[in-house]
Amino acid sequence: MSSFLLIIFMRFSRKLSCVLCYFLPLVLLISSCTVVKRPPAGKPFVFDNKVTIIGNVDKDEKKRLTNELANYWDDSLYAAKVQQFGVRYVLKDPPVFDTANIARSVSFMKSYLNSQGYYNASFLNPDSSYTFEKKDDEVRTTINFVINPGKSLIINSIYYDLGDTALNRFSKINRKYSAVKPGKTRFSKQVIAAELDREVALFRQRGYFLLTRDNLVAEIDTADLSLLQVTLDPFEQAEKIAAATQRRLENPTAVVGIKKRNFKDSVMSAGDSAFFKRYYIGKIYYYPETGRYDQPDSLVTDTASFKRVPVNAYTLFYKQDKPYVRFRTLREHTYQLRGNMYNETNFYRTLNNFNQIGAWERVDYRTYLRNDTVDFHYFLTPAKKETLGFYVEASRNTGDLLTSGTLIGFALNTTYINRNVWHSAIQSNTTFSNGVEFSFLQNNSLLQTFQSSLSHGYTFPRFILPRFTKPKNPYRLDNIRTRLNTSASYVERKDFYRLRSLIANWGYEWKKKNIFYSVKIPNVELYSLDTLPNLRDEFETNPFLRTSFNTGTVISLQGSALLSYPGKNNNVSNLVRLAAEESGAILGRIKGLQDKIYQYIKFEAEYRKLISQRKSAIALRAFAGIGYNYGKNERFGKTLPFFKQFVGGGPNSMRAWGLRLIGLGSSLSSDTAATFRDRYGDMQLEANAEYRFTLAEFSAVKVGSALFVDAGNVWNLHPNENSPNSNFDFDRFGKDIAIGVGTGLRFDFNYFLIRVDMGIKLKDPVRSANNGWLSIKDFTWKNYEYTDKGAPTRNNYAIQLGIGLPF
Repeated sequence: MSSFLLIIFMRFSRKLSCVLCYFLPLVLLISSCTVVKRPPAGKPFVFDNKVTIIGNVDKDEKKRLTNELANYWDDSLYAAKVQQFGVRYVLKDPPVFDTANIARSVSFMKSYLNSQGYYNASFLNPDSSYTFEKKDDEVRTTINFVINPGKSLIINSIYYDLGDTALNRFSKINRKYSAVKPGKTRFSKQVIAAELDREVALFRQRGYFLLTRDNLVAEIDTADLSLLQVTLDPFEQAEKIAAATQRRLENPTAVVGIKKRNFKDSVMSAGDSAFFKRYYIGKIYYYPETGRYDQPDSLVTDTASFKRVPVNAYTLFYKQDKPYVRFRTLREHTYQLRGNMYNETNFYRTLNNFNQIGAWERVDYRTYLRNDTVDFHYFLTPAKKETLGFYVEASRNTGDLLTSGTLIGFALNTTYINRNVWHSAIQSNTTFSNGVEFSFLQNNSLLQTFQSSLSHGYTFPRFILPRFTKPKNPYRLDNIRTRLNTSASYVERKDFYRLRSLIANWGYEWKKKNIFYSVKIPNVELYSLDTLPNLRDEFETNPFLRTSFNTGTVISLQGSALLSYPGKNNNVSNLVRLAAEESGAILGRIKGLQDKIYQYIKFEAEYRKLISQRKSAIALRAFAGIGYNYGKNERFGKTLPFFKQFVGGGPNSMRAWGLRLIGLGSSLSSDTAATFRDRYGDMQLEANAEYRFTLAEFSAVKVGSALFVDAGNVWNLHPNENSPNSNFDFDRFGKDIAIGVGTGLRFDFNYFLIRVDMGIKLKDPVRSANNGWLSIKDFTWKNYEYTDKGAPTRNNYAIQLGIGLPF
């Protein structure tokens, strides 16, 4: 995928080179502009701050230090610039320059460098590190600190001396999970703090309920052990000292010791043994009807007014005729067993599960110590049980049958939610949706598409499985759910088709560590399709469409896995999604069902990366999908059914093309069609890159923009003589790839985001001239290439209206 993006970038840069020649000087002029407001009259003021790192420091470390040191300028010596409209900077009320303030900035930066392990940092001539520039009546001062940080202190070894045999053993066994790699890891306060946090988390997972960071201390020893060797010769001792000093300058090292802190305070010392004591799970109490304004501590001390359900070490308190939820629901989501050693991970998993069930809006807790046991009291405030909502959508963001790129669609959704069905925290969701699409083109009817759908589902907060299939250790899983969903829909595309569907599925969801799994078994889909005159006419000119538009039954197994994980830096997040579906492997082999059940297998893979900055972000996405029809029934043809095929274009895909208006490959069949031009394929490849930035903020509304590049296409797997070049072929891959570039505006209202994007077809596979590349010299907004074949004109651009970010 990386080589694929590189090819796209090279072709993209070559085709836009002439445009940049015209506009680059203007862009550089605007982006380099800094507007100064209310500068001190007749006095030099701080206009710019720079930090230059020199010395034997690698490139990434130089960049990191440069960025971090920018935060350590003294306020009286810092020019606080604010970016506006993504292209210029504004400097308001800059401070008067005074050389007396340089020493404070130097002191702050040295302290930071020391915290990062640079104890021999030197500043080159800080007292003469400034220059003046006169502009009109302004005297602008630029301050540039040139810093040689020297060699960073390396952690040579780490040891644990906690005054307790068990703690020392745990530390040594789990040392391999430490971020400190002796002889490699640079010393910094952050690294040491992370190691202390890891140790505390390790101990709190093994029963040390009261132990915190305050109970541990890290000792750093930079002394050279060779100096400890006793010698009576003063000259030899002096040579050793000189050699040790030289070694510290060339390769400074440190030994880190994690130890038990000895409190001098008498109160802390008296209870010191309690912090290093192991505790066990005692009794657990539930209060599932806690009011918003109830005080948990008062509820614990006054339980006389409650009814109760005691089961072994667990007790449920309630006041209504029936408990708000059954005891079993709470017990199944409690990861703490009486008598087990306290484990902080299981404690937080319990809290998270209660929060994610949906029946409560807030979860609180209290803990009470009894000798070596801990009792837990959970206070759960019920959420509003029933909710009725109405939602209007101006654009659909998925490739369903409602929206087309040449149409504008509106939908009204009515949703009813019950968060506690049958007093078991079972959630039911009912949605009734009605939508229409309008066309404002000449010779077209105003109303083009009508859709109506009704769906109803239940979410059970546990696994509902036969006994012999239940997982051996369900307590290793989080967010356990069982789902039952049913839906029915009716879609009519004027003069083309009427589609009726009925879908039902039973499935399971769970999370293990940072991977979210979902399985639907079975998934049953019934379809009935009426072809209308316009579609039948298209069958005559495009026979390959006939095999896509057929109806049958899907009885499939669906599965997906969603992995999210952070990058090396806190501002980077990654997401990987894998999905698969299979239909007909078993039932499709039964006589009498072979002509009714689709037989196919389908895979999808998606990767997303987000690099966030203070007022900007870079978003990357790569998607690949493929489906294979392995059935032998001629009625179903060799492609997937059209409601399972891939589509491209629209507000969340190739934004220079309307929804379902890209592909197949470089085939002209759909582009030269007089009316029906929707495309469906068995394979899709797509890559997207987007630079997002803030333009302005008005009260609670943020106005942003983005620059984006989209590349990809949709294909069929099998060649078709009625649609040449519609199948995927490695030899034709470069020609088939479509590329769009563009920009847009985003209006962020906190609760929702409205987006308008405009994309230009930089490379269109069906454009005959210039091998599909857009000619800047001969640019036109419309393409008239195939009008002589009776096809309508095609736009070289598309404007997309979307709700939410594209990915």
